[in-house]
Amino acid sequence: MYICICNAVTEREIRQAVELGAESFQQVSCELGVATCCGKCKKDACFVIREHKKEMRESNFALSPV
Repeated sequence: MYICICNAVTEREIRQAVELGAESFQQVSCELGVATCCGKCKKDACFVIREHKKEMRESNFALSPV
């Protein structure tokens, strides 16, 4: 799904940027150009970043040895 229509940035691209090490909205924005035009997508982009980071933490927790 497109998150940033202006720059054609998808949810998948944002998730991939987080997986490759982007820690913040600013880093994702610099890398992908999300929310650099009208800015209406910033809230949704932040949500995707936050949720994907949470999923990654939960996944790592589940995989860590006890």
